[in-house]
Amino acid sequence: MKPSDPYSGFIRVRVAGLYIENSKLLLVKLKSPITSEFIWTPPGGGVNFKETLSEALVREFEEETSLKVSIEHFHNTSELIKDSFHILEFYYVVKKIDGILKLGTDPEHSSEEQLLSDIGFFTKAEIQTMNVKPEFLKNINF
Repeated sequence: MKPSDPYSGFIRVRVAGLYIENSKLLLVKLKSPITSEFIWTPPGGGVNFKETLSEALVREFEEETSLKVSIEHFHNTSELIKDSFHILEFYYVVKKIDGILKLGTDPEHSSEEQLLSDIGFFTKAEIQTMNVKPEFLKNINF
């Protein structure tokens, strides 16, 4: 694993929140550490050692969106294995408790190395034309 590749060479556990408002799904745009392309994906991130999935989701969601959320229910899992990357992802439907939406940051990256670049709500029709990951997002009902 290269020092510039902090997500490769081990099984990474990631959690993400599906937040729907006014029939639109909240997504963040980020530069994929796997492909280096820009993708849209639900807010979330890595689970730390001795941190529960729900604790990680609440923390990561607030870091990336400035929103405090609670978990409604489990939705789906996804697994990605590509080259030196192996990622297990857990998706939960979340509900907003408090906060004003704004693009946050990843504290594990310097300001010059931030992966996040945009945030927004999108309809099912809009999602069909976007580079969203994982692919199941193009088929979810909301």
